[in-house]
Amino acid sequence: MLRPEQMSKVSVTGSKAVMDEVIETAHDLNLLHVTEYDGSWEGFYPGDPIEGAEEASDRLVTVRSLESILDVDDEDAGPTRIVTDEALEEELEEIRTRVNDLDDRRQELRQEIRDVEDRIDAIDPFVDLGIDLDLLSGYDTLQVAVGEGNRDAIERAVIDADGIRSHEIFAGEDALGIFAYPSEDADDSALADALVSANFSSYEIPDADGTPSEYKKELEHEKQQLESKLSTVENELDAEKMDAAGFLLAAEEKLAIDVQKTEAPLSFATTENAFISEGWIPTERYTAFKGAIKDAVGDRVEIEELERATFKRDGSDHVREDVGGAEGDASASAAAADGGESADARADGGSAVVMSDDKPPTVQNNPGPVKPFEVLVQAVNRPSYYEFDPTIVLFLTFPAFFGFMIGDFGYGLVYTGIGYYLYTNFADRPAFKSMGGVALAAGLFTTLFGFLYGEIFGLHLISTYFWEGALGLAHPPIEKGLSPAGIEWATGWLVVSVVVGIVHLNVGWIFDFVENLELHDFEHAMYESGSWLLMVNGLWVWVFSDALAGVAPEFLYTTFSSEGVLPIGFTGFPAMELFTIPGVGPITLPLVVFLVGLVILAIGEPIEAVEFLNVLVNVLSYTRLAAVLLAKAGMAFTVNLLFFGVFVTESAEGAEWHFGLGHMPHVGDMYHGHEVTEIMFGGLVHGDAATLLLGLIVLVLGHGLVLALGVTSAGLQAVRLEYVEFFNKFFDGGGREYEPFGYERRFTTED
Repeated sequence: MLRPEQMSKVSVTGSKAVMDEVIETAHDLNLLHVTEYDGSWEGFYPGDPIEGAEEASDRLVTVRSLESILDVDDEDAGPTRIVTDEALEEELEEIRTRVNDLDDRRQELRQEIRDVEDRIDAIDPFVDLGIDLDLLSGYDTLQVAVGEGNRDAIERAVIDADGIRSHEIFAGEDALGIFAYPSEDADDSALADALVSANFSSYEIPDADGTPSEYKKELEHEKQQLESKLSTVENELDAEKMDAAGFLLAAEEKLAIDVQKTEAPLSFATTENAFISEGWIPTERYTAFKGAIKDAVGDRVEIEELERATFKRDGSDHVREDVGGAEGDASASAAAADGGESADARADGGSAVVMSDDKPPTVQNNPGPVKPFEVLVQAVNRPSYYEFDPTIVLFLTFPAFFGFMIGDFGYGLVYTGIGYYLYTNFADRPAFKSMGGVALAAGLFTTLFGFLYGEIFGLHLISTYFWEGALGLAHPPIEKGLSPAGIEWATGWLVVSVVVGIVHLNVGWIFDFVENLELHDFEHAMYESGSWLLMVNGLWVWVFSDALAGVAPEFLYTTFSSEGVLPIGFTGFPAMELFTIPGVGPITLPLVVFLVGLVILAIGEPIEAVEFLNVLVNVLSYTRLAAVLLAKAGMAFTVNLLFFGVFVTESAEGAEWHFGLGHMPHVGDMYHGHEVTEIMFGGLVHGDAATLLLGLIVLVLGHGLVLALGVTSAGLQAVRLEYVEFFNKFFDGGGREYEPFGYERRFTTED
């Protein structure tokens, strides 16, 4: 789980006479992540596509175009089917002809409708003006213009024009109609020229008769006719989609497979008669891969496992295990194309030469329940093949962080339901399914912590009826510490958050230490990782020791004491004093460990030494767990306070807050042996009908808001701790996706 699947670099070498069979077999296996030939071998060239590649590509473009026209998606597939070359030749052409004819007709009708809509929009000013359309054109002695502008400015411009004898202006609400009688020597544009200075926006006068209102109705009727025709065409296209969708999806899959196979030689190194293909496969599948190829073509091809990539960070040759043929081993040479001379692909006459020093792809090796959390890792980057995969750590910590911060049985059930829905209903969308798995786990932990806190939607019903009522406990196993009587819980969670941070960061730096130890040596591991481990543990053991007992907050030592809220009997580490420096104070062993770590860091990584306080700051960052816990509890408390109301009783531990679930007592009443000292808020539920209705709205919207903010605050804060505090200690990412040569059939079958 912490490491990806081990990958092996393999070479497949043979005669071009068997290349097609090798491609067919390798494609069916769907195992080989092909390495592109980079042209580095003398005498070898990238291969040419197999005959039929161009035709398959053209048909694939045609199929995808038809799917786009018909809006075909995967849900329209129907049962799997066999698609033959004859069907592609005949049925595809028939579908293409019908669909393209219908689509052309649809486009024509849509354009006609747009034209009519433009004409309807253009006639509106004339409807406003109210003058018959045949009166606006066709004059020998009058010039007419219709448009919009300032009437006073227009009239002034027309009066001042030399080429106009007289005029008349008709006005609608916005539109203006100007009729002008030009002088004898004026040209045909006299009115238009006069209106230029008036900022007049002219409209084109329609070539039509009758009133504008009647003409608009004719246009609207024409639009309805066109829309009816368009609806008919679209119905025909929908019917065509129902008939052809399954075939098109299957045809696309078959053609995509054909294109993959026919274009595969482009990645090979080839001569006139031979080919070499290299790539990565999971090491445990090498035997099955070799056996399948051998079964298909026999001894006419040579298959070698060139190397097994070990789990080191930089991927250089010295960290790979060479398992290729020994020097002079004839089995490691390229197979001869003609059964005689060999096409030797060697750089040194001995070991096989890989096409390029490419890093192996990463296949994250996580079991089912952990796999959804890969989406959170890949949101940062895909893990490198040579580093630890932190997915399992996220699986163990992220839901716990989230559940601890929300900690409510009711909210947890909602989150669990949402996660279950996403996980079970989006099998064809891996990202949504993975997020559903994450939400499901986070919801279960939220439910668990809510049960332990004794809360459901912020109400202490589980505590009252189960922990106290059924089991007879004084309180649930853990509390959030929101009320004054439980303040020790609030401070206790700060201490717990710090301890969680120390453990979490230790795991990150241990991962980094192991990686540096494998990649380099113990010295580098100490410089880059061990120094931080010494500093973080030395500092925090010192903080939790008796050396600071008189300075540090008391709750650091009482939280885990026998009388504390989490009684495990821990009251702090002993001081472990070594000696005392006058004027400075006692020097303890944990402090010396911290200083030793700082010195090692300064020697090995002097630039990073200035960040030595990260061992304090990074750990304190985890107190956001307790902060969000109290914030979310406070929000839920406020919502319930507004609806149910809250009254206060005084106990030996301090003030306790209680919701008025059944009724609201009065000050001085007794509640479970304690006197009611204050009514914090009377509660909307205890008012009249209008107040009750308002309260229900507040209750529903309030808890909905808390649910939403649970994702945006608790979720983001948990993710931040993983990405910023934890990942930064060891995780670089940059891994390559494993993309094997093959195809997962969904719509076609070969049987």
